Amino acid sequence: MKIVVDDKIPYISEPLQQIADDVIYVRGSEFTAAQVADADALIVRTRTRCNRQLLEGSKVQFIATATIGYDHIDIDYCREAGIAWSNAPGCNAPSVAQYMQSVFLLLEQEKGMRPAETTLGIVGAGHVGMLVAETARALGMRVLLNDPPRAAREGEAGFASLQTLAEECNIISFHVPLYTTGEYCTFHLCNAELLGLLKRRPIIVNTSRGEVVATDALLDALHSGTVSDAVIDVWEHEPHPDLTLLNKVYIGTPHIAGYSADGKANATRMALDALCKHFGIQADYRIEPPSPSNPVIVAASPEEACLKMYDPRRDSRALKASPDNFEYLREYYPLRREAKGYRVITSSMVLGK
Repeated sequence: MKIVVDDKIPYISEPLQQIADDVIYVRGSEFTAAQVADADALIVRTRTRCNRQLLEGSKVQFIATATIGYDHIDIDYCREAGIAWSNAPGCNAPSVAQYMQSVFLLLEQEKGMRPAETTLGIVGAGHVGMLVAETARALGMRVLLNDPPRAAREGEAGFASLQTLAEECNIISFHVPLYTTGEYCTFHLCNAELLGLLKRRPIIVNTSRGEVVATDALLDALHSGTVSDAVIDVWEHEPHPDLTLLNKVYIGTPHIAGYSADGKANATRMALDALCKHFGIQADYRIEPPSPSNPVIVAASPEEACLKMYDPRRDSRALKASPDNFEYLREYYPLRREAKGYRVITSSMVLGK
């Protein structure tokens, strides 16, 4: 079996030795038709466009993307060509929730947000959105959920319209897949029309896909004060973020909200599991992220501990200082563990309280 693999997918080389006798590692944005022509399977991330141009005439039977999103896969062409595919739903949901928890804590510390007086609107109540909702509620926020596909399946109870979010929310956070057409199109879902409905000068957060938020419309809203601030992890025209927007936002990061080592390990595991299931392969592998260099965190409070585990300002400073290095910052992202990778000692524990 021959497999072509994105060379930045972590923890994958050793397990693949059990699965395939011919493995080629390629930078995600540099896959070519010639490289995949005689491949049986591809394991990719979002930078590889799996479309007719890449796949036509190839032997590829299966594509696993080690990501939640799959808008980089031409599903219609794959169906036409008889190519099966899988994604990794929910793989990095805890990682995005960690990112958002740190953002909430920073908004409280530096921007004066009071959680008990804050209404958070979550657009997209899937794996990620629901974990973010749980995180926000634990901090004392009121949460409104917007998810038209779920509302259509489950009923309107428990869901709110975008207009309601625009009128009532202090923060609106996007956690949707990118759909460019159809009833539930999310391309430029956050546009001038939606931003024109805002009543509370909310903070806009986007950790989903860059094209979900219209850059020009958000910039206009930031300049006019309709939007008070923004936290942006994903950008239109990646890896070339709009520099005016980057310099305007409170926190701007290089598409790494879901890039904890735990989330990456989950994604790799799910991609390999799907590959083995498709080809009927029996393999015994374990995929665990490495321990952090400092696995014990001493902090005065749980909030301080959270920010010691992960502070998005570091990633924001790095991107704002060197936006041309967007891909480098993403591809060579340092080890980041979620809470389960640490032992936390707080002052109350030290004092025996």
